[in-house]
Amino acid sequence: MSWAGPEDIYLSTSLASYLDKKLLILLRDGRKLMGTLRSFDQFANAVLEGACERVIVGDLYCDIPLGLYVIRGENVVLIGEMDLEREELPPRMTRVPTEEIRRAQKVERDASDLKGTMRKRMEFLDLD
Repeated sequence: MSWAGPEDIYLSTSLASYLDKKLLILLRDGRKLMGTLRSFDQFANAVLEGACERVIVGDLYCDIPLGLYVIRGENVVLIGEMDLEREELPPRMTRVPTEEIRRAQKVERDASDLKGTMRKRMEFLDLD
């Protein structure tokens, strides 16, 4: 049987300082979520209110609204508080609609897949 030890208190205390603040959360799969932390538990599962996923492809970005969102703690890589006073993105970034960012993601993914496929085909050359 497992029980919470003294080291578990520090995790809870640090997340408690983020309650009711706007956060940026990086997930293991690379997604970036933004929203207001409303609740969490001892496993670092978190509830974000007004959540959105920020998708960035090159100089294009889009914030896809998700609403109330539950995040499993084991998927969290990084949590940071957002500074509401500062500009969030560099001026070169262009906001685009969801459909356009999805197309850009597909093009980027296809290019990456092609590069991987070409690398596999060239392995027999052993250029090292």
